[in-house]
Order: sequence, then structure tokens, then C-alpha cells
Amino acid sequence: MTIMNDETREFVAMHRNEDVRELALKAKRVEGLDLPLALDQIAGWQIASKKLPQWASCEGIVYPPHISMEQCSSQFTAQYKSEIAQTLLAPAATVRARVSDSAESVMQTAKSAFQLSDSPESDTQETKTGVRVSDSSESDTLVARSSMVDLTGGFGVDFSYLARGFSQATYVERQRHLCDLAEHNMAALGLDQARIVCGDGVEYLRQMGPVDFIYLDPARRDEHGSRTYAIEDCTPNVFELRDLLLAKSQYTLVKLSPMLDWRKAVADFDGAVREVHIVATGNECKELLLVLGQQVHEEPSAPRVFCVNDNQRIDYDSAAYTQGLRIGDKPLPEAKNYLYEPNASIMKAGCFDLVEERFGVTQVGPSSHLFVSATPVADFPGRGFAIEAIGGMNKKDIKRLLNGTKQANIAVRNFPLTAPQLRKKLKLADGGPVYLFGTTMQGCDHVLLRTSKI
Repeated sequence: MTIMNDETREFVAMHRNEDVRELALKAKRVEGLDLPLALDQIAGWQIASKKLPQWASCEGIVYPPHISMEQCSSQFTAQYKSEIAQTLLAPAATVRARVSDSAESVMQTAKSAFQLSDSPESDTQETKTGVRVSDSSESDTLVARSSMVDLTGGFGVDFSYLARGFSQATYVERQRHLCDLAEHNMAALGLDQARIVCGDGVEYLRQMGPVDFIYLDPARRDEHGSRTYAIEDCTPNVFELRDLLLAKSQYTLVKLSPMLDWRKAVADFDGAVREVHIVATGNECKELLLVLGQQVHEEPSAPRVFCVNDNQRIDYDSAAYTQGLRIGDKPLPEAKNYLYEPNASIMKAGCFDLVEERFGVTQVGPSSHLFVSATPVADFPGRGFAIEAIGGMNKKDIKRLLNGTKQANIAVRNFPLTAPQLRKKLKLADGGPVYLFGTTMQGCDHVLLRTSKI
């Protein structure tokens, strides 16, 4: 299968660090050159170099149009899903092999059944593989005699990382051009255990045999192309597939919109959710992941919640921390020397009582979601600040707090003014070493906290 001819491939290699818009205007039309495809490849590689560095380091990868690259998973979130799968299945694994990322090792340890088919039963064809390139010294663990299916393959980023941990991995996708890309790219990445099926994921689920692990990333677009968030509005509707998924796999990982209320999603799945993973990177919540599985005990158990923001990770039993805020339970310390702002995953989880208990901090007030302490807190999952002064909104306090300051970073939590409104009121430019927080303390007092980052 030829996706890109030699002329186009050479053009991409020569110009991939250049501005795509300028290339579109100035590039010479050469016989055999598919310029639109070349521009897609250059733009895709430029995005991948930041978002998917392992993919970008592999010369054989072919990228989809721009919008698919913007919407696909990042390397961090895809690797995290693979980590979830391997952690869930680790107790059942009987044999593991660690392989280096050298070309020789990959070729020696990879399986030889990379397949492309229109249906699960059709004949397969072998495809010559390339070399998987990684920026780590060792590859992911390969678990013997384990199988997984991705029922919503798409561009295949999540599948490519999940598949590394399984001896058999099946990618299912309705769109032929995406299947063609997946066939090419999985071979280029050295994933010879991958099997590509062009077909409907729900139909495949109905007729397939049991597997260890299923992955689903329902399309969050309606028939008109508008974005949707509710689970029942996505395609496929995972609620309708709940019992079938439980019957066909040991675990199912479902990727959902980070906009969803995870508690409602858990309730709607009616006891099937074993784990909730709230995944953020760069302090921006990216994904809500639910692990579905059969009940181990007769009585429904609350899922374990995992809050992830890059290397900041905490987990907890959701049954033990359901209140979120315990107003008035814990008085503010007399010495308010440090301020802490939880990361995006903690904010999404709403486990503020857990944060108080685990890190020895105190909420400044109801719904403010900021914490104070008398002493510094190590490894707090968020940002930490040294408090320099606290004051009210009267002119005297404001003058004392600013003390001649002309610029500051401003944030508000549970405050009557927005950050731009407060900035305008205080007549401050943006930036600098000063961080001002507007919030509401216990007792409903609106205050400003002048801080510096630690």
C-alpha cells in the first residue's frame, strides 16, 4: 500500500521545519508532488513533535488532516491509558518481557501477524514492519497471552500505546482511510501484534469472543458536526452497550469529555464503574476515563478515583470522601503563611476534604477551593505561594497590599469580581513576581491575598 510517493516524501523531509502557510504560497509545483498531502504531513509532524514526540521521531508515520491532529490524544494521555490497562491486568499476567528500543531488539521480539481485513473472519495479509522509535531506554511491558480491542480506532494514537502491552491487539474503525493510515503507521511503529479491522465497532463487539480489555472513545459530535458532551448523545452510546461490554471483557476503559460530572456518570452506569481517572496536563483537564468491570461483591462498591496532573498524582476511595467541602469543621490557622491552589484534576474531582486531611491544610472558605497553612507543605498537588499580606477591599487595605506594585498575576476564587474586573479596579498590568488572589474567607469576608510563588 502506497500512501505517499517518493516526490512527496522528499518534499516533506526537506521542508518540515518551515511555515506551512508560506509553503502553500511559494512551493513550486513539481511533477509527482502531491502538495496538499505534503502540507498535511508537514503540519502534522510539527504538531506531533510537541504532542507526540515518539511518533514524530519515527520517519515512516503518515499524519491525517490538521483537525484530526488537534483532536487526537497526546503522548502523555495515551501512555497513561496504557499504564491503567497494565495495572488492571498485572495480577493475571504470567510472563513479561522487557525489550530495548533498538531496531534489532524490536525485530526479534515483535510478533509477525500484522493484519488488515474488512471483517474479523476474512483472510489476512502480512505487512513488512519498520522500526519503533522511543525516547525511553526501554519499551513498555508486553504481557503474554493477553488481548485487547479498540472499538473506536480513529487515528490510532491511544491504540498504539495500549497495544504495546498486549500480545494481541485489534483496532476497529468504520472509515477505510483511517484503517489504511493505521495499517501503515502501526507497521512503522513496529506493532506487529496489531490487527486492523475495517467495520462497525458495535457490530464487531456483538460477534467477537471475550477479551481481556476493551477501549472505547465515543465520538463527541452529532450528525450535524456539533460538539456533544452527554454520554447518551455520543456515538456509540456506551450506556446501551454496558451489559455487552461487561460480558465481553474483564475491563473496559471509556474515554469521556472532561466537562462531564463524574459522579453522575458513575451513578448512570449503575454499579459498573470500578475506577475513575481524571487526567490533566499542564493544569488543564483533558480527559475523564472510566474503568468498567464486573462487581466483585454483591453490594455495589464506590469506585476509586485517580487525580492526575502530569507527575502530580493522588488516588482515594470515593466512598470515604463524598462531602467535598466540610464548612466550619476546621478553623483557619492563626498564622496564614502559605496559600495552596489545587491542580485541575483535584478541582474536577472535588475532593477538598481529602486534600485537607492528607496535606494538613485548611480551606479558606466555602466554595473558595484555596487552602492555607502555617508551615510549607511538601508535594502538594497544585501550586504553592508564600503569603505576604492579607487585606480587605477598602482603599486603605488595597494601598497597603499593593505598596507601589504596578503589575501582578491575578486570580479569583469565589469572589464578586472577575479577574479582568479586579485588574481594572486595581489598575495593574499583567505579569511580574506578585500573585494576587481575590477570594472569600470563612465568615463571608471578601479578601485579597498578596503572594509570591514558591
